[in-house]
Amino acid sequence: MKMNIRQLFDLVGERRTISQRFDFREEELYGRYPFQSPVECSGEIENRAGVVRLVFCVKFSLDLVCDRCLEPFVRDEELHFAHILVQKLDSGEEDEDYVLCEGGELDLDELVRTDVLLELPSKVLCSENCKGLCPQCGQNLNFGSCKCEKKEIDPRLAVLSQLLDSEDNPADPE
Repeated sequence: MKMNIRQLFDLVGERRTISQRFDFREEELYGRYPFQSPVECSGEIENRAGVVRLVFCVKFSLDLVCDRCLEPFVRDEELHFAHILVQKLDSGEEDEDYVLCEGGELDLDELVRTDVLLELPSKVLCSENCKGLCPQCGQNLNFGSCKCEKKEIDPRLAVLSQLLDSEDNPADPE
């Protein structure tokens, strides 16, 4: 959705509130479509002393699968963002510091989508203390312990274990 904000650039003290809903259901993330409900965006754009600043908050629910225990879960998120809006960039300015609004138009849909996707974690967990799955039997350790033998040897160190076993049982010196 493109917003015409040309008037905000021209009038110091001008302000506009934002209240939009975005449909990101087609957005694929982590091999799923986690945005099953609309993304609610609210905020304001204000020209203060000639600097146009956009501040907004987004609220949404993510429908995901935990990377450790593979259980599906839904998490409510609330993220806050702030940007400086400009109509043109001087040569040498970093455009990552500013949002360019050519012709006084702001593509709010694309800005919100980009901000949200960049803010999401690369590893998704159902909870901070998720115990994951047993590597031997696959039991979800969040629901209880498994009956597997706990003596595990790191496969990278298995050769050392064989070496230690040979010291305990030396061959006959004949």
